[in-house]
Amino acid sequence: MAEEKSMHSICRWTFNAGKGGFVPSNVRPQWAGDRFSTADMIRLVGEKVAPRLPKHVGLGVELHYDAEICEKTVDDVAAAMKEAGMHLAMITPGAHCHWAYGGIASLDPKEREAANTLGKRTVDLAYGPLKDVWHPEIVPTLVLWNGSFGYDIASVAVRHMYNFLKKSVAGLCKYEQEKGGEMYIGFEPKPNEGHPAMLIPTVASALVFWNKLAKEYGINIENKGVNKEFGHSEMIGLDHVYDSVEELDNDAMVHMHLNSQGYNDGVILGGPGKYDIDNGARINGMNIAIAGLIQESGYARWKGHDMQARAYDNEKQAIDRVVRSVISWEACEQAARVLDTDALMKALIQRETAIAEDMMHESVVNAHGFFKEMYTGSKVLAQV
Repeated sequence: MAEEKSMHSICRWTFNAGKGGFVPSNVRPQWAGDRFSTADMIRLVGEKVAPRLPKHVGLGVELHYDAEICEKTVDDVAAAMKEAGMHLAMITPGAHCHWAYGGIASLDPKEREAANTLGKRTVDLAYGPLKDVWHPEIVPTLVLWNGSFGYDIASVAVRHMYNFLKKSVAGLCKYEQEKGGEMYIGFEPKPNEGHPAMLIPTVASALVFWNKLAKEYGINIENKGVNKEFGHSEMIGLDHVYDSVEELDNDAMVHMHLNSQGYNDGVILGGPGKYDIDNGARINGMNIAIAGLIQESGYARWKGHDMQARAYDNEKQAIDRVVRSVISWEACEQAARVLDTDALMKALIQRETAIAEDMMHESVVNAHGFFKEMYTGSKVLAQV
């Protein structure tokens, strides 16, 4: 019997020449501007990342419309995905690239109309030229990142923005339903960036929002929910393990972004109150707990790696970061599978919490062992 595939998706935006600002914008010159297209990125992943991953890992791609893919480039991108054996895992309207006054929630009717049109064109592309690169069983997610719908002035207008957001998303859901209604749709909550204050800042906000859309607009919220973003919960000081419980309890985990602000492993700095660092997935007890939760729930959708290379990484090192992120998560999943949850529950029921802590510490050690085994194999493959 063939081993079931574990589906991971790689983000186009990870492969950049450098972020600029307070860090270099050209540390990876081979990935600069027009010289490195989205199709080039997909071919690179197929050649340099995929061969280094365990055989049971399948790959998909995540894209922003219209910054990373558009009507002019979609044929080349789709051809590269077919060539690399990759699928469309996630597509999102890149409204933040165009509008900074609320996007689909904007108080400016012209901006709101334009942003809504961008969302519909994103759906058109997914159901049109990209439909041929959907996975036959795991359909892509349309993710709504809240980077454009935020504000910086405290006023009664915030409620008007929220109502505009509900109307806009309801319209997009109806439009997607007319196109086929096959995609999953999820919010990606974030407390800040690109505004000091955001609509839909937390997982709970997203769950409340979808329930309001069902009640006020009659939207079928099956397959609607949350893009589970580890780092966004971390950066506001929330518990992404409990976030996972809420998402799974509401059948609302439609996609995952396995990244980290870093502070939970005691090695990489970051955490609450810091900016969005976007490290790759890390091995720690919290991630092993989440791996166990999704295994119990039967989650079998895409696990994305919304991550950035370090500001000092060259291209080779940045590619290695992606490999490490995928393997780190697979190691957490393996550790969760071998953890004796019956014994863990028994210890907790009997209030033997120190024993439970020991078991989780051992699980982290196991995960590092699994990582070393898979990563060592990946380096050998890289030399072949």
